Amino acid sequence: MTKIMIVDDDQTTTSLLQTLLELDGYDVVVVRRGADVIPKAEQEKPDLIMMDYHLADMEGSDIIRDIRKHSNETLRTVPIIMASGMDVSVEAMDAGANKFIVKPFEPSELPDLFNSLISS
Repeated sequence: MTKIMIVDDDQTTTSLLQTLLELDGYDVVVVRRGADVIPKAEQEKPDLIMMDYHLADMEGSDIIRDIRKHSNETLRTVPIIMASGMDVSVEAMDAGANKFIVKPFEPSELPDLFNSLISS
């Protein structure tokens, strides 16, 4: 089963996404604090990470940079989608995101996006 890690501090957003993705057959792990992302990713080994740009404790772009420099190659190369209500696509891609999407996005489009990034 494909494992998706959702990194967002908004509980409403994560609950909705988790429910919809689980209905689509994904195994979903939710992380609400930026500081918890790398330890949780090392433990859970997600196939893809979907991360909000602005978290309460840090910026998502800083987390992506840390992931891309990680000693574990599997974690270092995991596909990452960054999402934000602001167009910070340049910052996201410069940090190492594979894709940037603007909120609000259509959840029904996520499976195709996930599959294209995971299979590439």
